[in-house]
Amino acid sequence: MFFENDPVLLSRILTYLTLGFHAIFATIGVGIPIMIAIAEWMGIKRNDPHYTLLARRWARGFVITVAIGVVTGTAMGLQLSLLWPNFMQAAGHTIGLPMFMEVFAFFFEAIFLGIYLYTWDRFKSKMRHFLLVIPIVIGATASAFFITTVNAFMNAPQGFEIVNGVVTNVNPIEAMFNPATPTKISHVIITCYLTAAFVLGAIAAVKILRGNKSVYHRKALHMTMVAGAVFAVGTAVIGDLSGKYLHEYQPEKLAAAEWHFETETEAPLILGGIINEDNEISYALEIPYALSILAGGTPDTEVIGLNEFPEEDLPPLFVHYFFDLMVFIGMYLAAVSTLFVVMNWKKTWNAFNKPLLIMVAAGGPLAIVAMESGWIFAEVGRQPWILNGIMRTSEGATTSGQVGLMLILFALLYTVLAVTCIGVLRKMFKRNPVEREMYKREIQNYEVK
Repeated sequence: MFFENDPVLLSRILTYLTLGFHAIFATIGVGIPIMIAIAEWMGIKRNDPHYTLLARRWARGFVITVAIGVVTGTAMGLQLSLLWPNFMQAAGHTIGLPMFMEVFAFFFEAIFLGIYLYTWDRFKSKMRHFLLVIPIVIGATASAFFITTVNAFMNAPQGFEIVNGVVTNVNPIEAMFNPATPTKISHVIITCYLTAAFVLGAIAAVKILRGNKSVYHRKALHMTMVAGAVFAVGTAVIGDLSGKYLHEYQPEKLAAAEWHFETETEAPLILGGIINEDNEISYALEIPYALSILAGGTPDTEVIGLNEFPEEDLPPLFVHYFFDLMVFIGMYLAAVSTLFVVMNWKKTWNAFNKPLLIMVAAGGPLAIVAMESGWIFAEVGRQPWILNGIMRTSEGATTSGQVGLMLILFALLYTVLAVTCIGVLRKMFKRNPVEREMYKREIQNYEVK
């Protein structure tokens, strides 16, 4: 049977499936808390019930995504041990600390999330309740920080020595703060914030497109697009720094992303195109000097080409498309959010026009696609290494013949989780529309007065 032929390939497919599914909920789980915090803060400072209701409703939906993220995160941890036992045996002692700290950060977040949800309207001072969301933001961001250092370690392993095939002289702190850590964690965290802003903004845009002219949705869209514009600029800056990291530490990955074969200065940036078996590129857009500028900041920077590396150590060239997709969507999100902010600032222009609302609505799913493309580029672009320069992916995988069965079972599990999540969220908000909740809040405030 096919499922028994190649456990390495099937282990990679199952890991990609789990990571791809989990990444959606993990990204939302990191990004949504800061949006909740901003909304509640604005509600307090402006004495505006619309922003307060935004925080309430977003927090309610956030709990569902956290629950799904727990299941998929647990599956990811389980699969590291089952599918990649040799890798965990070799590197587990070195990266065990950030894995433990990630779990601790999650429990820290979960505890305060429970308190935050339970204590709505239970404090005389609204600011006291707002303070409870800060640990949630810290815990969510810390979770992303710690687990991303594990991925950074896989790209730039350090903090240990291998003597006669045995890992010795382990330094977990040095392993965590490896050369890939600064750009990796900053890029992951800022894109989580950007993705969350656009997912929430897309929901508001769709509501307005369907004829709901509520002030609530208009304020939601404005707030998310302002945040999206800020996070998009941050993403661009960090993306530039990430390119410079790749140039210095993983030049073959940068070269594969740009189909750059010959070592040269004034190297052009390749966008799109088709490559044939002879590595000839057609239908591509070349931006002169741009790759050298991305790599080192000047056109004179020498960029190492793929021809300098052994063929068996090269990443697959299709990562070029995922890199381009990530960059194109990032530019689209920056343009749309900035355009909305500028048009809304110019009161004579209608920022809520239909074409722009459609572009914002498309930005939500496109942000998810960009996030997934970024992770595919990050992981596939490191191939053939699971531990860069030290252990190949084929050496770290299991030899079990049951991976195919696991793949089927987990695919079914993720299908059930996806359908359940969508169904629960739809029913939750359909039964409690904004207008009804605003009416309830007004009645309650009147009775208190």
